[in-house]
Amino acid sequence: LQTLLAERFQLKFHRETRQGPVYLLKKGNKGLKLEDAKDKKAYPWIGSATEGGMMTGTGMAGINASMQLLAERLMPYLGRPVVDQTGIKGSFDFKYEYVSDDPHPDVVSTILTSVEAVGLKLEASNGPVERIVIDHAEKPSPN
Repeated sequence: LQTLLAERFQLKFHRETRQGPVYLLKKGNKGLKLEDAKDKKAYPWIGSATEGGMMTGTGMAGINASMQLLAERLMPYLGRPVVDQTGIKGSFDFKYEYVSDDPHPDVVSTILTSVEAVGLKLEASNGPVERIVIDHAEKPSPN
């Protein structure tokens, strides 16, 4: 895809790393509620606790999931990079169902609650953030 964009738009870009806002995923103060993965060959998955898809405010579940994968999956919902600083190795199964009277609970609040419920925590901090910088682009060439 990058090659296609580069050719079609004469796109020139580079990557750079700067300090910016991140979340640090760490062990919480309470005990971990992560079970060793039952099936280490299962496709690693993290999503909604009740609907089986993307996180929607019903909690969070994981199958054969590493902490690095959890950090990666949380990024789009939290709007900033999540850096795994748990020091926890291996893959785990976990599930936390968020119960609320609100028919449309806030997904970010639900994620924060779910992360704490499984014995982890997220801390706002500054850290390295990779960015793509566009140096040059032109109108697309005709087909």
